[in-house]
Parts: sequence; C-alpha cells; structure tokens
Amino acid sequence: MSQTRKKNSSEGESKSQTSFVNKFLRDSKAESRKENNDLKTTDSQPIDGLQKTATFDTAKPLSSEVEFRPRTEKNEQFLQKLGKKAVDKCLDLNNCGLTRADLREVGEALEMIPELEELNLSWNSKVGGNLSLILQKFQKGSKIQTLELVDCALTTEDGAFVGQLLPVLQGLEVLDLSMNRNIGGSLDRLAQGLKCTSNLRVLKLHSCGLSQKSVKTLEIAFRYLGELRKLDLSCNKKLGGGFEDSSAQLALLKHLEVLDLHQCSLTADDVVLLTQVIPLLSNLQELDLSANKKMGSSSENLLSRLRFLPALKSLLINNCALESETFTALAEASIHLPALEILNLSWNKCVGGNLKLLLQSLKLSAALQELRLSSCSLLTEDVALLASVIVTGHLAKLHKLDLSYNDSICDEGWAIFCQNVWFLKELAELDISLRPSNFRDCGRWFRHLLCAVTKLPEITEIGMKRWILPASEEEALECFDRDHKRSIHFDHGGFQ
Repeated sequence: MSQTRKKNSSEGESKSQTSFVNKFLRDSKAESRKENNDLKTTDSQPIDGLQKTATFDTAKPLSSEVEFRPRTEKNEQFLQKLGKKAVDKCLDLNNCGLTRADLREVGEALEMIPELEELNLSWNSKVGGNLSLILQKFQKGSKIQTLELVDCALTTEDGAFVGQLLPVLQGLEVLDLSMNRNIGGSLDRLAQGLKCTSNLRVLKLHSCGLSQKSVKTLEIAFRYLGELRKLDLSCNKKLGGGFEDSSAQLALLKHLEVLDLHQCSLTADDVVLLTQVIPLLSNLQELDLSANKKMGSSSENLLSRLRFLPALKSLLINNCALESETFTALAEASIHLPALEILNLSWNKCVGGNLKLLLQSLKLSAALQELRLSSCSLLTEDVALLASVIVTGHLAKLHKLDLSYNDSICDEGWAIFCQNVWFLKELAELDISLRPSNFRDCGRWFRHLLCAVTKLPEITEIGMKRWILPASEEEALECFDRDHKRSIHFDHGGFQ
C-alpha cells in the first residue's frame, strides 16, 4: 500500500490536513468513476454480515437512513483506498504511522469486515493506550484467527484489555504481542484470557518484559493450550530463574514444534527443569537456547537428552559458553538427530580443536543445510577434518557455511578447505571473514577458491571481510568476473 503520511503526524494537526483515507491512495478520475458506480450498486444491497444494520425499520426517521449511507460509503472507501474490500479476510496496516484519529477510522472499518480473519497493526506506536478504541468492535463469534500487535507501545492496561478480549476470540490461532515491554505487568489477566483460546497455535511474547514469576503465571494457561505449535519467550532477560520452581506444565504442550528461549538469562536450575521437560516434547522441530551463557557448564544432561527429539530440524545453541564436557554430550546426541537441517554452534570456543567429536554426526547429517561455526577458535586441523567430510559427500545438502572469525586457521588450512569446497554443489553462502580487529593478506589459497567457485552453480555470496587481496589476486578476481559474468558477491577487505 502507498504511504505518504509522515510518522510525526499528531492529533493536533489542522482540519485541512489530508485525511487518513487519502494518505494511502489518491483517486484518478477513472478510478473515481468506477468506485462511484460500485457504491451506487452497493447502496441498494446490504453488505454480507451487516444485514442487521442495513435493514431499516420503516418507523425510523429518514435521517437515520441518510446518516447510515454516508458512513457505509466512507468505510467502503477507506477499505478501497487500502486495496481492501469488505469481503477481504485480511487487514494489514503494519508500520503505517497511524494516529489516534486514524485508529478511530480503523475501528469503524472493522465493522465492515465481519469475516475478518487476520489483523496486523504492528509497528504503530499510537496503538499503545488506544487498543480498546479499535478492538472493542470485536464481538462474540468473531472469525479472527491472527492478531499481530508487535512493537505497538502497548500499556499494562492494553495487556489487561487483551486478556478480557481473548474469551471472545474463540477461533484465534496466532497471537503476537512481541516487543511490548509493559505487557509483563498484565500477564495475570493475559494468562486468564489464554485459558479460553484452546485453538491457539502460535504465542509470541518476545521481549515483553517477562519476569521470573511469569513462567508460573503462564503455566496457568499451558494446560489449556493443547494445540500450541510455537512458543516464543525469547529476549526476556529477567525470565532467568523462572523455571526453577516451575511445575513442568510446559510438558503438557505435546504438539509443540518450536520453542524459543534465546537470551533469557537461563540459570543452572532452569536447565535442570528443562532437562526434564524438553525430552518429553517429542514433536519439537526447532529449539533455540542461544545467548544463555550461564547454562554452558550445566547443560550436559540437557544436551545429551536431545537424542529423544528425532524430529528436531533446527538447533541453535550459539554463544552458550559450552565447555568440553557439554560439547561432548551434544556431539554424542547429535548422532541421533537425522532430520537436523540447521546447527549453530558459533561463539563456543570449546569447539576449536574438538570438531572431531562431531565427525560421526557430520557424516550422518544427510539433511544438514546450514552449519555455523563462527568464532569457535577453530584450528587448521579442524578445517582439514571438515574438508575430509566434504570430499566424502556427506554434507551434500549444505546451503550455508559460516567459518568466520576463526583467525587462528593458517593459510595451509584455508588452502586445504578451498581445494575441496567445490564438492558442496548446493552451497549458496560461504563466510570466512576475519575478526573486526584483524586484517590479513590472502594467501595463494584464494586461487583455489576462485577455481572452486566455477564449480559451485548455486553460490551467490562469499564473505571475506578484512581479507586483503594483493595485486596479483585482484587481477585474478577481475578476470573471473569478466570471464564468468555470474552474480557472485565477494565481500572482501579491499586491494593493496
């Protein structure tokens, strides 16, 4: 949709200001004629879902009918300007810079879409404090299935209002309240409302100011959310310690496929509880525990029990301060994860010199598409080992490979790797960048990389930040670009 209203528009703007309807799309003469004809047609026939409003009592004064028609036409025009129709099931107004005046018009427009299934008001800060003005139009029996209110500056009162509204939204399947830091203050009301949303499949509370008590509060609702597929509690840094006294109600989410707990300051005691719960979630496909540094030394048992998650496709455990014992447990468990497609171990220094522990897993990971080992203190022997696995064809499905920030690998190691990387026929992205504080000249291995690229039909991006190309290699790259004319971006540190 077109957007011409500036974000700093306010309620105090003059009456001569362009209306909310016109800010999205101005009529051409031809469009105006067409819309006028459409409106004349719809005047004589009530819109679906509005029969009660549109059926006039003969006893009513003429003024009632006169007032109703302009209002109907105004709302229809509002939807038309947004590229919507009264029969549309989706209304997406995210990042529109809505003002309070605009929100009133949205509230009226919702009455014109009785079959509405999806509403997105995300990234409109004026929604905060005014949510009831919009959503009070929802009545029992509403067809709404998706409600997204990301980063709307929602207040504690807004959160309480959502909690009161949820019992009305019996068909709700997706609720996203992420990036509203005051929501945590009204979590009690929200949890009570969630008890009435038995069809809910996705619940996102990313960065919502949740505290230790929040886990206990949410457990009130978990037992009623048997259909939940995705739970996102990430980036709630005060949540750490909340699982310590939990009664393991999380285990009741038998159909859960995605669990995101990254950057939640998980403690050792949290890990103990999760060790009991996570292996019971047998349908889990995506698990994100990244950026929880306190769990590194205490997660051995948890990681070893990942073997009970045969459907796991994505495991993100980067920046968790893993130690040798915990990494060993992970390596042994990963052998039992045949469906694994994404593995992120970045920023765990213990991987360096120990990649051999993953050797068997890498050989069995036929489905692996993304492997991230950034800043893992990898040694030359590690990339040589990786090259040997690549040659055997065990990583044939790999699309993305991140080996960046491993500055301790010598030129010989890069040469061995680059000579064999061409066996990854489906590779699209490769990153071998250096740390921000380090600049090095490319060795002769760069010629091997150029040669390999000619045999990689899917490659589009090669990260080589802070690698400096000598004049001879610069010429080789220019020749490559001229001869092959492929859209491959070499992101390097420059020439010298």
